[in-house]
Amino acid sequence: MRAARGGLLAGATVLVATLVGVIPAAAATTTSWASWQPLTGTSGAYTTTVEIAAQPAMTATMTSDSRSGQVGVISGSTNWLSQGTPVGAKYGTSLNEQYLNLRPKVDNATSPSTTTYSFASPTPASGWTFVLGDIDADSVRIQALGANGQALTEEQLGFQGGFNYCAPGLAGKPSCTGDAADVPTWDTATQTLTGNAAAADTSGAAAWFEPSVPITSLTFFFTRRAGFPVYQTWFASIARDISGTVTDQADGVLEGVALSLTDANGDIVGTTTTGAGGTYSFPGFVATGGYTVRVTPPDGKIAVGSTSQAVDLTTDDDVADFEVRNIVPVAVSGRVVDGEGNPVAGVTVTVDGTQTTTTDADGNYLFDEVAVGPHTVVVTPPPGFSTTDPTEPLVVPEDSEVPIILDDFVLVENPDLSGAVRANGTGVAGVVITASSGGDVVTAVTDASGAYRFPRLPSGEYEVTMTTPDGYTATGPVSRTEDLDATDVANVDFELARSGALAGVVRTEGGAPVSGVVITVGTDEGSQQLTTDADGSYGLDDLSPGTYTLTITAPSGSTIVGPSTLTVVVTAAGETFVDQDFTLAAAVVIPPDPTDPTDPTDPSTPPSTGGGQLPGTGLGPETFAWAAGGAAVLVLGVVLFLIARRRANRD
Repeated sequence: MRAARGGLLAGATVLVATLVGVIPAAAATTTSWASWQPLTGTSGAYTTTVEIAAQPAMTATMTSDSRSGQVGVISGSTNWLSQGTPVGAKYGTSLNEQYLNLRPKVDNATSPSTTTYSFASPTPASGWTFVLGDIDADSVRIQALGANGQALTEEQLGFQGGFNYCAPGLAGKPSCTGDAADVPTWDTATQTLTGNAAAADTSGAAAWFEPSVPITSLTFFFTRRAGFPVYQTWFASIARDISGTVTDQADGVLEGVALSLTDANGDIVGTTTTGAGGTYSFPGFVATGGYTVRVTPPDGKIAVGSTSQAVDLTTDDDVADFEVRNIVPVAVSGRVVDGEGNPVAGVTVTVDGTQTTTTDADGNYLFDEVAVGPHTVVVTPPPGFSTTDPTEPLVVPEDSEVPIILDDFVLVENPDLSGAVRANGTGVAGVVITASSGGDVVTAVTDASGAYRFPRLPSGEYEVTMTTPDGYTATGPVSRTEDLDATDVANVDFELARSGALAGVVRTEGGAPVSGVVITVGTDEGSQQLTTDADGSYGLDDLSPGTYTLTITAPSGSTIVGPSTLTVVVTAAGETFVDQDFTLAAAVVIPPDPTDPTDPTDPSTPPSTGGGQLPGTGLGPETFAWAAGGAAVLVLGVVLFLIARRRANRD
């Protein structure tokens, strides 16, 4: 079903997990469907943003070269995924929740659209899904890039299965009618969804995915096989809760103790304090692992054990309890900061290699029960940092209860290497960039603005290489060599040109399509020939910037109505030229006057082929009925004329 039926924008609706029959009785706290900003741009250059989850913020910028026509953000009031579908059973119904409609670049089998979602931060490794719908007479190839730019495997992409959201008997389904057996097939080798074998334009064919590793870029290559192609995209997420209690060995529960929550990307995504009873919570965070809760003990207190705990919301809510006690004199504390004085959390600090702790969200660390005498304090720089400071000297005097505060440890950030990939002045998202030095290779992916960055690289010489993405051609070098020392290196840029496309139809004067007609596409570098299909259409994709001349060869028995040559110019913007159409008419053959042997037949007019269809034109006998009738009248006139002359001669 071609389901772009309009709709107003609406915020994502949060569905309470206790809704009977919508969310299973598991630990899921809430589920939500994505909210979208309006689609902006024009045919061949659309963009929008989507928020898939709120905590931590999971957002993406979408760019697409889809053609226009029934595309946009749809309200979800006419078509939705019910709780009776496999994805709805886990994430709830998407009734009145937004989704996106897009199309191919050109409506033919050679011009897929490329739609890329560039995530602001690597996605969680679980707790979210994407759904592709209306995959019936079409196909869509999926490419996802991980946090380090690697292409995800079929297993990591997490194909969960196909279904038909219009199938009879589904609880809460929309009014559409579909077939439960009409679902797209999944090719693991090419990571491609393909609609039904007949390429029939049907209703409700869909599939859903749950990636199992972080993703930075997600791309759909959507191709028409038949019919009027439009496909749908939904996103949804599950959120769960983190809770716990902070207690004191001497005084019981503690109120007002500060805690922070860090996600798998190392970003602080939440802060809170304990309330009455010493309890705290971080509610409604994406159901994935990689979270860390850190406690900041109150003045005069120290954590019993670690100040941080890992939590995992993948399958259940999680709990992180902490215990503190009074500091035993003498307290030894300090702070770890970067070169600009900003705190660095999670840094390992040791005393004499035997006592270990980590810095909190403010970069602070603290030891007590350190024996009297001299000690060595060592800070282990995290990846991307180094330190020029010597190990900190520490002497604990006898009979002293005065806290010892050490000078700040200053970590020096390694330099960054950065740049951008652009096409016709516009950033290109989802491009893989590698930087190699001495056998070590790191990878980055350009963001929605086309920018990339390799943070905190060790000094050295780097070979920086761009992988040219599908739908583009490189207009300059794809590799550069850069020397990296103590300072950042920026503006390591690459240039691309977007590929263009063209398409058209050959018809008779009456509008009937003509198959088997040869169209020659010429450029300065040569030419190639295209042949119209059963619908009379032809097309060509992946066109580099340049001038393209289209010339039709009239099939035997036909003539060209209007121009026989068309010209299009593709720039670095990658224009798509549709409606490059040609028209054919039947050639009329006028027989010579049999009484005038000097009247020659026009040698340029092809002879009649007799009955049947003209080869390769699709123009059958009925097309030439008027020509045959005219010829009959002409012959009858000649016969009457000869009879009249014979009678005149006798008289």
